[in-house]
Amino acid sequence: MSHDGQPPVDRQLPTEEARDLLALVRELAQREIRPSAAEEEDAGVFPRDTFTLIGQAGLLGLPYAEEYGGGGQPYEVYLQVLEELAAARLTIGLGVSVHTLACHALAYFGSKEQRTEHLPAMLGGSLLGAYCLSEPASGSDAASLRTRAVRDSAADTWSIDGTKAWITHGGIADFYTVLARTGAEGPRGITAFLVPGDAAGLSAARPEKKMGMKGSPTSQVHFDGVTVPDARRLGDEGQGFTIALSALDSGRLGIAACAIGLAQGALDEALEYTMGRRQFGRPLVDFQGLRFMLADMATKIEAGRALYLAAARLRDSGREFSRQAAMAKLFCTDAAMQVTTDAVQLLGGYGYTADFPVERYMREAKVLQIVEGTNQIQRMVIARHLAGPESAP
Repeated sequence: MSHDGQPPVDRQLPTEEARDLLALVRELAQREIRPSAAEEEDAGVFPRDTFTLIGQAGLLGLPYAEEYGGGGQPYEVYLQVLEELAAARLTIGLGVSVHTLACHALAYFGSKEQRTEHLPAMLGGSLLGAYCLSEPASGSDAASLRTRAVRDSAADTWSIDGTKAWITHGGIADFYTVLARTGAEGPRGITAFLVPGDAAGLSAARPEKKMGMKGSPTSQVHFDGVTVPDARRLGDEGQGFTIALSALDSGRLGIAACAIGLAQGALDEALEYTMGRRQFGRPLVDFQGLRFMLADMATKIEAGRALYLAAARLRDSGREFSRQAAMAKLFCTDAAMQVTTDAVQLLGGYGYTADFPVERYMREAKVLQIVEGTNQIQRMVIARHLAGPESAP
């Protein structure tokens, strides 16, 4: 059985190893994550012990090379693992996605020496990462970021000053992938750095008070003369925005998978409730109006899953997948918002109470339409691919 006792979702996984991995994740989620999810989310408790546990199980480095301690799994498999984790608790699924995003710059743009020195600990589960791109005055317009890194050539170091905003794991991360301006205005003046979480001059503001995902800390992160050796610069000077966009293409697939996991969890709850609740002498699920809602919910979930997996297979085959990643993020997160809203409706008054998890799912779904590029930005990305880059600013 999978989410909340429903039959396991049919998976077309590429290998027996992948099927065993997903079965392990499903069992771990049911035993270790789901039972405490509601209580800890309500109390705003970050489940660091759970991240340590899933790190020890090898789930914090799944899509990265085994050479550096990763799992060597294709994105097609990794994303389905995220879906299972998010179905049990979005704080966990999204947290793993963010950690994977934070490792991307080093894994794909770092030197051999940098990867050998830092990646094993980052992928092995002992460290948790955060990704610092957005700022208080530059969210969707990320290329206008103001955080600045100034080089001291004599000491071969950089000094970083500025503030990042909306940082998942802000204040608790062991490392931060930071995008900072090192040159002129615009995207070509940005460089990426790997900053230790305990660096002098790095501090976090009080976590934001959010509608949902209260167990996942989100905060501003301040850099006050944070000194970073040039050996922690990732890629070339001025390459940071290219690195950021590359990471976001992959990260958007992670958000899509988390959205489908959340939606699947909501559908499972709604189905269980309508099968067990009787009105007018019949189970609610026997009423055609409710059956049609359930059918629409299931169809959106299945379509979203097919969309994110198709994009993942493009990525795994080395083909361009930016447009498909934007489509998957857009469709899957919109679907999650609709499915969780419908789940609340199907449970009636009970759906509006905290006694059932669907109200939490509905609150959590909203943020998925915003993070890693709002869905309005996704539409801009898709349209630009359709009409060509010269068609709009």
